[in-house]
Amino acid sequence: MAKRKKSEDESPEQNDADNFGLPDIDYKPLDETTDSTTEEEVPVEQVVVQETSYTYEPETHREEEQPVSTYTSPYSSSNSEEKSKAPMVIGLIIGLVIIVAGALVYIYVYKPAAEKAKQEEIARENERKRKEEEARLAREAEAERKRKEAEEAALKAKPAIGTIETLSDRTRRYYVVVSSAVDGDLIMDYAKKLSVKGTSTKIIPPFGKWKFYRLAVGDYDTFATAQTNADGVKGEYGSGVWVIKY
Repeated sequence: MAKRKKSEDESPEQNDADNFGLPDIDYKPLDETTDSTTEEEVPVEQVVVQETSYTYEPETHREEEQPVSTYTSPYSSSNSEEKSKAPMVIGLIIGLVIIVAGALVYIYVYKPAAEKAKQEEIARENERKRKEEEARLAREAEAERKRKEAEEAALKAKPAIGTIETLSDRTRRYYVVVSSAVDGDLIMDYAKKLSVKGTSTKIIPPFGKWKFYRLAVGDYDTFATAQTNADGVKGEYGSGVWVIKY
């Protein structure tokens, strides 16, 4: 198609109106362009097909990291501080309540119970000591009672102080003699010793051809009876005990 030539009759103002003020463009029809262009045929043998191996990799969708805003509201910071302090305050209150409760339990429960147990222990200890003292006093009283009974029995068995009798006349009785001496004072001293032990004695003065004082611890009607008693006291006065008739 031939370029449109400006008509001599058309004025420049009319051309500008038709072209909307755009510059003139030369163009050719499509058919002419196709005809004037001949495609070059490429032989099949000369076409080399290159096989390319492809590995399928699944696309992974990565989340884009969102930028963290560094701006912090003063109101949110204050609220977070208050929230962070809340558990600590609650913990302090709970600890204080536990301490106060423990102190009250110690003062009004544990301490009175411990004091009561202590007083009961003291009372039991005093009772034990009282019983031990009573038992000791009872033993001492029993021992004293037995001692007095023994003394009373001894007093009843023989007098506390024996009597000393000096014979002046012959009695025709048989005497158990435990000692003899020329000196009468010696016989008297011996008689006093026996008297302290509760033994009564009789002093026989010298008679006949014998000039000796004799000390007798018993007298009997017959010689046999006197000899029997003499044999019984030999263990106390010795084997020199004999019997005489005065």
